[in-house]
Amino acid sequence: MGGCGSKNAAGKNKSFLIETMVGHEKGINCMALSEDGSVLATGSEDKTARLWSTKTHNCECIGILRGHEEYINCILIEDCYVLTGSADKTIRKWDVSTCECVLICRGHTSIIYRMICTGDFIFTSSYDCTARCWDFENGECLRVFRGHKKFVCPLIFIPADDDDADGTLDMEGANDLLITGSADATARKWNFETGKCLTVFKGHDHREGAIMCMATDNLGRVLFTGSADKTVRSWNLARGEQLKVFEGHTGSVICMQVINKIMYTGSADHTARAWVTEFGDCTRVYKGHKHSVAVVKFRDGLLYTACGDGIARTFDAKSGALKREFKGHEKAIYAIQIVDGKLFTGSFDGTMKVWDTTGIIDDTTFGKDDKEKEKQKQQQLDKNQNGIENGKIMID
Repeated sequence: MGGCGSKNAAGKNKSFLIETMVGHEKGINCMALSEDGSVLATGSEDKTARLWSTKTHNCECIGILRGHEEYINCILIEDCYVLTGSADKTIRKWDVSTCECVLICRGHTSIIYRMICTGDFIFTSSYDCTARCWDFENGECLRVFRGHKKFVCPLIFIPADDDDADGTLDMEGANDLLITGSADATARKWNFETGKCLTVFKGHDHREGAIMCMATDNLGRVLFTGSADKTVRSWNLARGEQLKVFEGHTGSVICMQVINKIMYTGSADHTARAWVTEFGDCTRVYKGHKHSVAVVKFRDGLLYTACGDGIARTFDAKSGALKREFKGHEKAIYAIQIVDGKLFTGSFDGTMKVWDTTGIIDDTTFGKDDKEKEKQKQQQLDKNQNGIENGKIMID
């Protein structure tokens, strides 16, 4: 398997570039990491996905997944399978060992936008204004969630909490929940069993309030929605009430990650920010970007960002100080992953670059005890590509 190459640049670049992986003929849109971190998958504008080894001495292309008729928008690795969602309106399931397509899910009538997987079910959002649930084994469409007036963007799945004795999370009984965000400026909460919409979260400016990203707190009781109206809003999931408005960004909020009581956001205003979720206060602004911040990822006291200016950056999350810039891509970076002291960046220039991240954490202001605690928590979070361990909350 393969057919991809690399250009080794170790020692030549002060940006700590280890190697450049070539093979995709067009831009890289998305990345996914296997549970053990040994396999990285990339999805591209060239209609293919590629598999890469991450823990070998040199990163190698170990497989090419061909079959989609249009570009790939989203990608996941679940057990020994890769899932891809495409502008050709289909989801495909691939065997990692053979790179053969073993299943095609058809039903959406427009571009697949995002995808999450629980192990038993695949959830997808689309430009056709719906979200769908599919059986992981046979690809049968089990549910269609209709109600949004414009295309559906991010997804969150919250399984029923059997230990929720006070009933504050799920007033409909012990039912699994799906949360969807849409370009119609609303988020919706759905009963998974019936497909019924339980709550519509309204508050973002409908004129420019497309919900671009979402997250929840650790317990799945507070929902955070990031919008093109430049704000983030928090909501009580059980009651549907708006709690706080996070104001400060001067451009669309594109991405977010919530870690304990801190929320990190990236924006079209060329900054990333840190917020205290309980109070809505912005505590740090991460500056230096020259374009939209497309990805924020917290790890070991550091905040990694991917930017439309083709540069990935690392900041001390606590102080906001810029620690390192990873320069070399010719176009925007839309996806990053961090594995064993290496940063993998996927760019619209069609290349994936591998960077050395060792040594950054040594001179941060994050305490050693804090670092170890956060590392353990992050290992749990990263067990699932979508951010939360299986059996907890699934986020894209």
